[in-house]
Amino acid sequence: MFPANPAGGDKGLAALAGQPMIAHVIAHLAPQVPRLIINANGDPERFAHFGLEVVQDAGEPDQGPLAGLLAAMAWAERSAPDVSAILSVSTDTPFLPADLAARLAAEAGTGAAIAASLGRVHPVIGLWPLSLRESLERALSERRRSVEKFARQSNAVAVAFAPVTIEGQTIDPFFNANTPEDLAKAHALLASTFRPKEQANG
Repeated sequence: MFPANPAGGDKGLAALAGQPMIAHVIAHLAPQVPRLIINANGDPERFAHFGLEVVQDAGEPDQGPLAGLLAAMAWAERSAPDVSAILSVSTDTPFLPADLAARLAAEAGTGAAIAASLGRVHPVIGLWPLSLRESLERALSERRRSVEKFARQSNAVAVAFAPVTIEGQTIDPFFNANTPEDLAKAHALLASTFRPKEQANG
């Protein structure tokens, strides 16, 4: 899911420790799932560097994350017939747990599961069975666009994840960079632990 940057542009393309923020998300998520796509509207060429298929929302614009979820489900049914569920994350969460997919899948069973931490749920970060597509289409057609409400109506299980320690600091694994101050904090935490590929291979 590709959120907007309050300062303008795509938040996931904001520079973070030498790479776009989405690069950190991809690095955490790629080992956990068989295939990755980016859900974003507008010109897909701005993501060409990542080598991933870009799937746009269907229907009217600005329907929020649920429209992206529906687009991903439609993509899976069309392009990945062996897939029975999709994992969604936002591109401004650079500290995703390495066991995110496995734990959500284990708790979800045949249903849905969403991430939680420090007493809060993060419904945009969740595992969603494709069997929910019809109810998702109905929610959007009725202009019910809250991901949290959709998760609740879908009886999604909330799976709690512990804080992570980075550079001696305890941080929410679903920390998201909403402000310039958040971005600066994330940069400080990652700067000494993340090396761009060009440096790592040099």
